[in-house]
Amino acid sequence: MQATAVIRVLQGKLAWYPPGSSDEPQWLDNDLSREKLRATLAQRKVTVCFAVPGADVRLLSMTLGADEKKHIGKSLPFMLEEQVAQEIEDLHFATGALQQDSLAVGLCSHQAMQQWQALLAEFPGVTLWQPEPLLLPWQAGEWCLVVEQHSAIVRSGACAGFAVELDLLPAMLAAALVETGKPSAVIVYGNNQESDTALLPEELQDVVQWRAGNFFSALMLSNVTTPALAMLQGSYAPRLPLGRWWGTWRKVAILFAVAFALQLMATYADYRNLKNENLALRSAVQESYRKAYPKGAIVDPEKQLQRQLASLRGSAQSSGFVSLLDRVGTVIAAKPGTSIASINYNDKGDEMRMNIVATDFEAVEQVRAAINQAGLDAVMESSSSQGDRVRARLRVGVRS
Repeated sequence: MQATAVIRVLQGKLAWYPPGSSDEPQWLDNDLSREKLRATLAQRKVTVCFAVPGADVRLLSMTLGADEKKHIGKSLPFMLEEQVAQEIEDLHFATGALQQDSLAVGLCSHQAMQQWQALLAEFPGVTLWQPEPLLLPWQAGEWCLVVEQHSAIVRSGACAGFAVELDLLPAMLAAALVETGKPSAVIVYGNNQESDTALLPEELQDVVQWRAGNFFSALMLSNVTTPALAMLQGSYAPRLPLGRWWGTWRKVAILFAVAFALQLMATYADYRNLKNENLALRSAVQESYRKAYPKGAIVDPEKQLQRQLASLRGSAQSSGFVSLLDRVGTVIAAKPGTSIASINYNDKGDEMRMNIVATDFEAVEQVRAAINQAGLDAVMESSSSQGDRVRARLRVGVRS
């Protein structure tokens, strides 16, 4: 409890127990106490909890199935509709996990929640609200009771307890006995052992353990920072302080936005320049391809040129244009008076069609026969007289 402060509503006014203070609360209706609380909230080193008045909160626990838990937020008000006297629309419901199949439930009126918000409006950093009875120390099988001047606060379970006027305490304890059974011990904090213990029903007298102290004394043994049930849920859940953050970081955000916009513009300008350079390079590649191959469709100039060059290189595994021309040229060169007029090479079929000019038809036939003897396959497709010479068209390919 050394790093925890608790705010309570006493006699309609706010009071608080600072960490390390005496056992008496400090009223928040004076400037010094308010400034001290604001400083504590600003430091954020101490957990500040608002003790929701136990007289205005009803606590209970429920056992639920896995399917029921999925929709508990919407179904809970209707599940408890017959157990409350007020209209469901007028009530605020808060829930918390107890065990795997158990749920802690706290309910109070929206009017009370709004009144407490108004009381704490000066201290916006108080975002932990817990029901007053659940701030008392508790362990299984025991009850904890704090007797104050005109009222008492009781915790009888993980999510069970109440705050009530002293006149009604015996009846409420008797009802709790019927509901939960007799505890193994009742820890009572008060100022007068005789009068405090006299408030308990006769069935509990043999398990009473009285201790001199008050609400603050009980808090010293409680773990306030681990809430059994947080009341600020739903529409009352703490909101992020966006306005304060914007005021603090506005200049930084504007500078970041300007820098981001400039970076975006520079990136777009680089993209446009690179795009134009790419288009210029593609145009240059296509122009270069057309210089080498004026006809035919252009799909991928670079790959097309690579295939054309590969077919012209020739290799040990395949006869390209150069290899085929070399072998045919050797034959033609050995026949004086015979020349090649034109060549058309087909790289897919690895063959070429050529027009030769010879002295006579016999010379043409000799050239064809010599090409066949060189390991190629030569077929004469046509021949004709051209003055005193003969022009013939041969199809030459690699013999399969």
